[in-house]
Amino acid sequence: MALVGLVRVSTSKQETQRQHDDLDLICVRVFDEKISGTLKVADRPGLQAALDYMRPGDMLTVQEADRLGRNLLEGLIVLNDLFQQGVAVKILHGIAAGEHTERSLILDLALALAEDRRRDIVCKTRDGLEAAGRRGRKGGRPRVVDDDKRRAILARHAEGQSLREISRGVGVSLAVVHGEVKAVQQGSAEAS
Repeated sequence: MALVGLVRVSTSKQETQRQHDDLDLICVRVFDEKISGTLKVADRPGLQAALDYMRPGDMLTVQEADRLGRNLLEGLIVLNDLFQQGVAVKILHGIAAGEHTERSLILDLALALAEDRRRDIVCKTRDGLEAAGRRGRKGGRPRVVDDDKRRAILARHAEGQSLREISRGVGVSLAVVHGEVKAVQQGSAEAS
């Protein structure tokens, strides 16, 4: 029997090193995925690759239950899929730490807690953005267009250049050019 690891984070900007620190030492191979934990097994390439690699008797190993799924329903679907395929799961930390070959109350509880933590994160993020908005700060990505670039975009647009030509000439994405032109058009429509 070999341990095959799965490391999962939801976005490409999140770090996986903490999970690797636990799994690399004990697993014959560790698979990574940077994808939502709310997807089914077939829609998760890292999990699918780990399952394809595993031999009968191997055990899928994750750091915590929420690496399998971030909400109760999808986590249960993933576990049911794994157990129906005869795949055992080893969880290293948390209330469901241990080896599992079938669903149990403790696994269900661990996934329910993961969903609750996720909901709490979303709520706190939304509250933080609203509080910042009340102080005049806006969240999101920093703007890539300063006043000089905006003037260049609008001047080129007034000369009749296509949005694609403007994008190449000013050195910003087509979406940014479109957004700037649209903002001016909406502003002039509201003024009339």
